[in-house]
Amino acid sequence: MIWLQITANTGPAECCLAVHKALKRLLQEARQAQVEVNVIEEIPGPVAGTLRSVFLTLESADALEPAAAGRLARRWSGSLLWVCPSPYRPLHKRKNWFLSGAIYSAAAPLPDSEIRYTATRASGPGGQHVNKTDSAVRATHVATGLSVKVQSERSQHANKRLAGQWLAARLAALGQQAQDEGKAERRLQHHHSERGNAARVFTGMDFKEQTGC
Repeated sequence: MIWLQITANTGPAECCLAVHKALKRLLQEARQAQVEVNVIEEIPGPVAGTLRSVFLTLESADALEPAAAGRLARRWSGSLLWVCPSPYRPLHKRKNWFLSGAIYSAAAPLPDSEIRYTATRASGPGGQHVNKTDSAVRATHVATGLSVKVQSERSQHANKRLAGQWLAARLAALGQQAQDEGKAERRLQHHHSERGNAARVFTGMDFKEQTGC
């Protein structure tokens, strides 16, 4: 199983729209690559139909292609660029909207004594991806206050298991980032995606990939 997050970071509504479009395209690519995608969490953006962040799990559906999920995740890892005039601010001169993707590795499970679990109702713009029941689970790391919410599964037990795994992965990522940067910042990624050197570039409202760049 591969854990992947696509986020607009602190970008404006246009970046959040790009995340929504990226998710739709990723799901299309996943079907073609025979990769099963499970939307774990969608954080809505400031405008209806946009997403601040989406967190996914990817698994290869074809036993003969076990590396398919990893290949797909890597295609969506790093700085991503959407080039398009703003659909919200017609007179705005900016056309470059950045988002980013990050892969998270599985981490050793945390003791239950370090996590506070809370049952809650599923919510958000997930549509068919979100289970509208009271089985959603929020897991909070007691020591740091870091919190995640999982609502993709139909059983509270399954959501609790995924929430614990995701929380452990995020904490491990934070620890690694602190080592890499030499400072203990409680954030998953830089507040701003790296400008330039985009791994993939998409253009227009149809989010068509630009090739040969």
